[in-house]
Amino acid sequence: MNIIICGAGRVGFTIAKLLTEQNHSITVIDQSSEDIQKINEALDVKAIVGKATSPIILENANSKEADMIIAVTRNDEINMMICQIAYSLFKIPKKIARVRAQDYLNPKFSKLYNKENLPIDVIISPEIEIAKSIQRKLESPGALDNIPFANNKIKLLEILIEDSCPISEIKLNELTKKFPKLNANILGVIREEKFIFLKKNDVMKKNDKAYVIINSLQTKETLLAFGHNEKISNKILIIGGGNIGFNLAKSIEISFEDARLKIIEKDKKRAEFIANELNNTIVINGNGLDEDILAEVNLEDVETVLALTNDDEDNLMVSVLVEKFSKDKKTMALINKPNYSLLQSSLKIDDLIDPRMTTVSSILKHVHKGTIETAYSILNGDYEVIEAEIIETSELINKELKNCELPDEIRIGAVLRKDEIIIPRSNFVFKKEDIVVFLTKKDQLPLVESMFRLSPV
Repeated sequence: MNIIICGAGRVGFTIAKLLTEQNHSITVIDQSSEDIQKINEALDVKAIVGKATSPIILENANSKEADMIIAVTRNDEINMMICQIAYSLFKIPKKIARVRAQDYLNPKFSKLYNKENLPIDVIISPEIEIAKSIQRKLESPGALDNIPFANNKIKLLEILIEDSCPISEIKLNELTKKFPKLNANILGVIREEKFIFLKKNDVMKKNDKAYVIINSLQTKETLLAFGHNEKISNKILIIGGGNIGFNLAKSIEISFEDARLKIIEKDKKRAEFIANELNNTIVINGNGLDEDILAEVNLEDVETVLALTNDDEDNLMVSVLVEKFSKDKKTMALINKPNYSLLQSSLKIDDLIDPRMTTVSSILKHVHKGTIETAYSILNGDYEVIEAEIIETSELINKELKNCELPDEIRIGAVLRKDEIIIPRSNFVFKKEDIVVFLTKKDQLPLVESMFRLSPV
């Protein structure tokens, strides 16, 4: 595909890198000559310095031949205008815009986004996506991540193998016998920064990050098998009432019936706004780094602390302060600068949240061809977990799994057939309308798109 990316910041750079590695033809536009130079030095793409809202610049980017434009500049209005110009002048078929301002995302204004008004096909809100990601983690204590597939009937769990894990060092085929009623499939692990596809006689080792496809109804049982029996936190403190903290609080109020939620927000006007918008959340106007404020919210009674301000250093310092006050709190911190991830273990922070890859994953799932619906990126996009449907033109239809000649870098995780969750064995036969969740290495994506194509290539 010919894809234009407008914005060469961290998200734009990462998308350009991943799509180039998937053999798409990429053009990147940005006003910053410094960012464009970085792109030129690191990637094999066409890079243009200039305003992406300029028709001349878009014409120079060969917009008439483009299949898609992705607008991820730092300005919402510019991203919207890019999509408008891309459609009006160049008829680019698919237009994706990153939009942060909550006013633009209000459901009552959804009619704004159509061909007659603002022709944006997909709006990505990083703050909402990150809030959803954090809530999923809260819903599965013990898992590093929890990603829904197939209308939430299938889940992907990311689980750290710790000392207490009772099933480490046990061969996978023995685990199947030990847990015959568990609908779970261990796809592989990250071990020493490399992804390893595990086979029947392989074992998981301490410090592995295991990726497990499961029946959503068996989340608790699966985590218990891995040695995790933590309870869902209902006493939650959020530091920072920006869009992420606010959206998370709104969602928790709806989803967690017994939640006791508090937010500390430094800006008085913002604190008053979110206090009026939320129903069952206590909002405190103050600095989350102030020990008196932390005492006021009764930190001893809190189970999980989420540091979600716009300042990485503040988020790290809050987590350190929480550790000082009480050592049994779970801490999660939002971090935009990737180098800070090296401090996680030394600062004893349970989880660092990288908004970049959450946004990138949200965008990538709209790039794939065919009947691919959901995509989740692993190891900065080197691998993806994908949901796709078997249709009449798929080359998998009516074939046994063992006869599909799938590469080693593609691993089928689970299949939803009507209301049944199936962990497929070698004699499993794919049927029309099966929803398949699988793991693939990025260089196999052209084959994946071919297998699940909408029509013959």
